[in-house]
Amino acid sequence: MRSNILCKLAHRAVRSSSFVKNNTRSSSSFNQKQDIHFGLLFDIDGVVLRGKKPIPAAQDAFKKIVNNKGKFRVPVVFVTNAGNALRKCKAEQLSEALNVKVSEEQVMLSHSPLRLFKQFHNKRLLLSGQGPVEDIAKNLGFTNTVTIDDVRDHFPMLDMVDHTRRPKTFKYPSFDDFPPIEGIVLFGEPIRWETNLQIITDVLLTDGTLRGPVPLPDVNKPHLPVLACNMDLQWMSETHMPRFGHGMFLQCLESVYLKLTGQCLTYSALVGKPSESTYYYAEQLASKEAEKLGLGLLQRLYAVGDNPMADIYGANLYNKKLKENEEDSAEQQAAVALLHSQQPWRQAHAGLRSRSITTSASAGKKTVSNFQASVEDCHSVLVCTGVYSQEGSSYDIPPVFHGPRDMDFDANLCQPTYITHDLNTAIDLIFDKEGFK
Repeated sequence: MRSNILCKLAHRAVRSSSFVKNNTRSSSSFNQKQDIHFGLLFDIDGVVLRGKKPIPAAQDAFKKIVNNKGKFRVPVVFVTNAGNALRKCKAEQLSEALNVKVSEEQVMLSHSPLRLFKQFHNKRLLLSGQGPVEDIAKNLGFTNTVTIDDVRDHFPMLDMVDHTRRPKTFKYPSFDDFPPIEGIVLFGEPIRWETNLQIITDVLLTDGTLRGPVPLPDVNKPHLPVLACNMDLQWMSETHMPRFGHGMFLQCLESVYLKLTGQCLTYSALVGKPSESTYYYAEQLASKEAEKLGLGLLQRLYAVGDNPMADIYGANLYNKKLKENEEDSAEQQAAVALLHSQQPWRQAHAGLRSRSITTSASAGKKTVSNFQASVEDCHSVLVCTGVYSQEGSSYDIPPVFHGPRDMDFDANLCQPTYITHDLNTAIDLIFDKEGFK
């Protein structure tokens, strides 16, 4: 009890001293920027764009977010579960669609947190997905990769479903010039699901060698590392109904592996919304944007999305983690406050505002590392222009959990902090809450 009281007193003292410090600046140095302590995280599909076309309300919203010179007035980061492009290309697409200059540093794709998994960067990894997967992997730090097409070219008879793609003549492949695969990266839904499901399963069952016959599974031996991005079961494109996302492909792969081996497929990394690591990484990008704008530490994030099972669940999960770690570190914060009680409050403030966040690699099952979070809250804002479109009716918790298999379902985390019609009304609400004009 005493430590909690001390912690609260320390927080009040820090905030009070920070207020005094801000208000003792000369009037010439004070401006509106120093009053901004929030950042914005925007989903793209269903919030900003439908396919490649901008949502009109999003265009109106960005007129409020940028100044008359086209510069961002507040920190903005685009957080999407898409993963079939480079950040630079996605930034260019957004810039053209919104008529606003978006930098690649403001774009976070589903695979962006894989930069943190350096223990896999030098392994020989099989890449699954579509788009420039080799360039994406290289950009993330992976140095030794092979694609599904590379495997097909070397072992053409492994792809048997489409008879028109089978080779006319068959030559038994050489294994000597095809080094074993050491892991798998699933970037996003492939074009030919049956091909990818078959070859990925082949790689898993043969421990990366692709040598037959397939041995009986060894229940005591883990399979190759699998790093998966984007858990969206559905996403919203130009059409009037949601489409299958990469989460659906993961469901298929998990079912195939379980059926063949009797064992569950396990993930060494599971990133993209709604994983905590994604929101931690997004916070870091938002903080860098705040620094570019000459702002101080961010206190709040507003995550705007259209998918209750991804955007809302993930933002609420991260907010829950922030609160849990704030409580867990109460005694530590109080100790730091007392330690610095005879020193300038600037030092105490620096020590108290950084909280350790243990973030999951596989949606709550495996620990990556202890991250340092600076924000205190992450508010979720649900818009009705994408996967969710039930404006006007009472919000009902989805009856079936569409999140990843490895994440425990908490129905309360599907409840958004706010529901608005579209991004434009979301911005009006956020700016009103923050007193920002």
